[in-house]
Amino acid sequence: MDPLTSDEIARYQRHILLPEVGGTGQQKLKAARVLVIGAGGLGAPVLQYLAAAGVGTLGIADDDRVSLSNLQRQVIHDTGTIGELKTQSAADAIARLNPHVRVIRFEERFAPDTAARHLAGFDLVIDGSDNFDTRYTVADATEAARLPLVTGAVGRFDGSVTTLKPYESDSDDAANPRYRDLFPAPPPQGLIPSCAEAGIIGALTGVIGTLMAMEAIKLITGIGEPLIGRLLLYDALAARFETVRYRRKRAKVAAE
Repeated sequence: MDPLTSDEIARYQRHILLPEVGGTGQQKLKAARVLVIGAGGLGAPVLQYLAAAGVGTLGIADDDRVSLSNLQRQVIHDTGTIGELKTQSAADAIARLNPHVRVIRFEERFAPDTAARHLAGFDLVIDGSDNFDTRYTVADATEAARLPLVTGAVGRFDGSVTTLKPYESDSDDAANPRYRDLFPAPPPQGLIPSCAEAGIIGALTGVIGTLMAMEAIKLITGIGEPLIGRLLLYDALAARFETVRYRRKRAKVAAE
């Protein structure tokens, strides 16, 4: 691993003071290559906190442009970036926050025909997309590529986060669950309204996005217990967290 410069040691001093992280953990963060799907409500705090934490390379996949209605929750962008590509606006904000971070921009949607190109060279993926098609595509592609995935979702006043490593087994030698074990199939079109249709409280995306960033930091440094096989639920109105456990579903055996 590359050694930390004197500037980096000063910048990350509060991390390095933590015995669980230390200089070795900070070097792991510097060497990490993380792809973030979406530079919107969830992607904004993920990118900001991972950049501040010293993740060496951040990939951003998003084909959208900044609009005025985004700014209530997508805090990596600002009034002066309205009309810009979100990847460019986010990259500029990251450069101002931490010049040690390299940014790779993908100005296109993460889709089955772009997945291999987007995933190449990354060792962790965070999905902050806002539609079910992309979430299932990301989950299937990262499982096939054997890459850990942190995925989150928000709606109105509620959010959720989980971490997936379905290509590995747990301490009991049971296969870790897949995304489709938690959500077997996308809901019918139009059943769940989008944020544009139902609204969303802006600070909620900060809560969930920050939790996603924390999961990524744990995975990179090897500290703590990631949310593998656990779905963390947050109810903002009740100020309540709950955790739901889920397992790999057994394959059905065909009848003779």
